[in-house]
Amino acid sequence: MPNKNIPQVKNEKQYEALREKGYSKQKSARIANTKDSGRKGGHAEKYDERSKKELYDKAKQVGITGRSKMSKSELAHALRNN
Repeated sequence: MPNKNIPQVKNEKQYEALREKGYSKQKSARIANTKDSGRKGGHAEKYDERSKKELYDKAKQVGITGRSKMSKSELAHALRNN
């Protein structure tokens, strides 16, 4: 039976690569567990071109705390740097 206190990582290879780069366990797991983890491409819209709601939803998806009080530019900054 798996330990319920240890989160499951969907993309173990990406998780390990992020840990080797110095990312925290929590941030590495959050990134590796996004539905499009491991994809490359650069096809996403730039954060500045997205609406505040889109940025908020993305921040929620990746687990950025304090997002409800952030402005559009603060959300974009948090997404770029977290």
